[in-house]
Amino acid sequence: MHETSPHNARPRRLWSPVSLSVIFFLWLILQIGGLFSPGLLDDVDSIYIEIAREMLQRHDFVTPYIDGVRFFDKPPLMYWMAAGSMHLFGVRDWAARLPLALAVLALLLAVYALGIRLFATISPAENPDRGGFYAAVAMATSIGPYLYTRFYIPDILIALWMTLAVHLFLIALNRVQPVHLQPGRTSPASQPQKSALLPCLSFAAVMAANVLTKGLIGLVFPIGFVLLYLAFTKQLRALLKLHPLPSALVFLALAAPWHILAALRTPAIPLPANLGLPATGGWAWFYLYNEHIARFLSKRIPHDYGQTPLLLFWVYLAIWITPWTVFLPGAIAGHIRNLRHRAASITTNTLTLAREHEASLSLLLWSLLVMGFFSLSSRQEYYSIPAIPALCLMAGGLLARADQSPDSMPIGVDAAKSALRWHLYLLVPLTTVIAIACGYFALTAPHPAPGTDLASLLNSNPDFYNLSLGHLFDLTGDAMGLFRAPLTAVALSMLGIGIGSYLLRRRSFTYAANLVLAAAMTVSLLAAHEGLVRFYPILGSKDLALAVNKELRPGDRVIIDGWLSSGSSILFYTGQQAGLVNGRIYGPWYGSFWPDAPPIFGTDDGLRQAWTGSQRIFLLTFSKQRAAGLARFAPVHLLATEGGKFILSNR
Repeated sequence: MHETSPHNARPRRLWSPVSLSVIFFLWLILQIGGLFSPGLLDDVDSIYIEIAREMLQRHDFVTPYIDGVRFFDKPPLMYWMAAGSMHLFGVRDWAARLPLALAVLALLLAVYALGIRLFATISPAENPDRGGFYAAVAMATSIGPYLYTRFYIPDILIALWMTLAVHLFLIALNRVQPVHLQPGRTSPASQPQKSALLPCLSFAAVMAANVLTKGLIGLVFPIGFVLLYLAFTKQLRALLKLHPLPSALVFLALAAPWHILAALRTPAIPLPANLGLPATGGWAWFYLYNEHIARFLSKRIPHDYGQTPLLLFWVYLAIWITPWTVFLPGAIAGHIRNLRHRAASITTNTLTLAREHEASLSLLLWSLLVMGFFSLSSRQEYYSIPAIPALCLMAGGLLARADQSPDSMPIGVDAAKSALRWHLYLLVPLTTVIAIACGYFALTAPHPAPGTDLASLLNSNPDFYNLSLGHLFDLTGDAMGLFRAPLTAVALSMLGIGIGSYLLRRRSFTYAANLVLAAAMTVSLLAAHEGLVRFYPILGSKDLALAVNKELRPGDRVIIDGWLSSGSSILFYTGQQAGLVNGRIYGPWYGSFWPDAPPIFGTDDGLRQAWTGSQRIFLLTFSKQRAAGLARFAPVHLLATEGGKFILSNR
């Protein structure tokens, strides 16, 4: 490997077929393997996908609707993706999920590519992709990215766009600011430079996709990263060379049309007084102010989301990248040390030192920008997902160093000793405790009687249900009997993650140790998915909807007893517009003020009148008392029950 210019030199072989095969295999097992079960979850999962279904049905891809009501909360890219897939493969839950699984594959490849760029010079000479490979494997097998692709939310896409944006910016900057032109660097023989126009335009396109995925943070994160990076490296003047005008035009051409059309198709209308709303408002007020500025300040109307405490938010981040978290202390210490040696790195023109500084500054800025932003704003436990690729890259870089002999390592810690020490003192005890706990419940939990409804074994903790994993607090010792097989799999896999991979690492079989860790973690994640399948009756209503479909006839009516998110999957699986009893709150509340909102919002009195009418009613309810109350007016038939939910009918 020659060093004529740190930004032009490349190892001969970068992408390894073996590494790509492992990455693809992990993705295939974990992502494609989970497409077909369980069914859609109630709340955000089925709401996003039902909006996509209604887009197909209405042939309106500008204004999102849910249950026939305008829905202003999110931009449309996630809806478009699901709608496009269902257009190709049919209105099926797995088809709607497929784009998110493909986005995960794109993210793994993007992390792999960026890892090669940042860590090729510190990876073993025969395996220059090793840092990128470890980072992609960590991304594929970490807890957070896997959990938060079990339902259809945009945060993993934000991680993809951020990874691509960082990579494209670094490419563009190196093209407009070659090493020999950067402050303090000696001037090697001049090398012809490629144009930065294409990576700059690509950066703008990625940023537009980011904005169309989750709104204005699609601007905040990439632009914030660019400005901070240039400020720290004293290269702010390079902004003028990064083709700002054509990049802005590309961004506007891609991102502006939907925003303009959405505003035009939903102009301001008079709004009810005494609800905290302005006198008039439309899409622009709700989406641009209420969904962004007011949410940042925790003043959004309605306040239908939880607020994760700040310390817990940071703790969650460590949990989401488990088990690879144990390699971060040494990695972060090494990156901080690299930045402290900045004076040396900008006066020595070597590929290794240039990449060291670029990697350290990029990854630390990236992760701190995301975490800092949400530390100052309202936050949910999974908002840290866009920072996880940066942390996986840090871990991957340290593990690539650990594959080297200590004498060959440039500036930085002895990575092999750091990885071994943290593995022994943190990962081994943690996994041992988890293995003991899971093994204990697998062995001692009572055996439920055949046909036992999981809901009868759970506690109820509604105060936690505005958190994405809030239902986990409902689990009891008795309920663990239904999860015996997943608990056993987790207990055994923890031994591989902790003790098994440690024994290999101690004997300097670092590559094998990391593969064993990833393989054992894959088993744990598959067990978690199986646990989700068994827990599904609490979280979704697919089986209840299928029971309704067997009886549903033209003219029949489906009603949800409560707000939309409590049974939203029934809309997708029945394809019916559902009435809502006391449900004019949360998601469809603001859209209900528009004149085209259907008359789906009812009261207890309205339900009783409908129950005695000539129209057949299918009622999804959580209340056992609802049947007794309705039986005073007309017959009540129990069609199906599961997960503490009931389908009642008046015929």
